Amino acid sequence: MRHLVLLYTTIRLKSKENWIDFFLESETIKDMDISENKNGDTNVVSVSGRLDTTTAPQLETKLRECTKGIKTLVMDLQAVEYISSAGLRVVLLAHKLMSGFGGKLVVQNPSEFCKQVFKATGMDSVLAIA
Repeated sequence: MRHLVLLYTTIRLKSKENWIDFFLESETIKDMDISENKNGDTNVVSVSGRLDTTTAPQLETKLRECTKGIKTLVMDLQAVEYISSAGLRVVLLAHKLMSGFGGKLVVQNPSEFCKQVFKATGMDSVLAIA
């Protein structure tokens, strides 16, 4: 897990008449965490954080490893704060991998943001969402 930590700083600018202080806040952005729980022929992969261009390759690698020999892959996206087109590609890849093995992908508990993205892209009609 990587964190991007921006520093707090104050910038002081002088206008013609007085000094103006700008306080720049920062925030810590959690990239992504992945956990896996295999139970028989079902594997539950829980994702939290951001699923974007930076983190999608990590999830893709994990999914390629954990989809072999199972009938059902459950992707729990409840804690996904953001999903980009790169993240959508990985979800579709999981769907394709499972279909190729004769199994199925179930997207479980998608966050509100994920639901909106799935609906806007039409993926809600392609994926099994529980």
